[in-house]
Amino acid sequence: MRHDLLDLPVLLLGAATALVDGIDARVRARGFTDIRPAHGYAFVRLAPHGATAVELAEHLGVTKQAAGQMADELVRKGYVERRPHPHDARARLLVLTERGWACTRAADEAADEVLRPWADSLGPDRLATVRAALAGLTTPGRIRPTW
Repeated sequence: MRHDLLDLPVLLLGAATALVDGIDARVRARGFTDIRPAHGYAFVRLAPHGATAVELAEHLGVTKQAAGQMADELVRKGYVERRPHPHDARARLLVLTERGWACTRAADEAADEVLRPWADSLGPDRLATVRAALAGLTTPGRIRPTW
């Protein structure tokens, strides 16, 4: 590997960690103290129309059992509810409750608070360049927690 590439993983992962930690701290400060970052990754999949446990498991890259355990926890905490699936009588749909949506809005606000100084520091032209470069390197929709 070329020497000028060696720090790239550290920089990318460091930025991702700073973003997740910043959002988590601000969500907790808004009163959602019983949520951890992995729950936010689940919320991304459940919004806006819900998902089955199988779909949640695929999104998170975990087993159906692990996704079911997370769903059980989020139901207990009042962030998610199970509803009949509109197209599959055997399946249950996991959907965000009003508390889940409130937490999602808090996370969106927190993300803006974390990212705004980054955008200000980069300026609009460099921000557009960074965004375009990262968009070309990533697979849309594949945002998973590091377990």
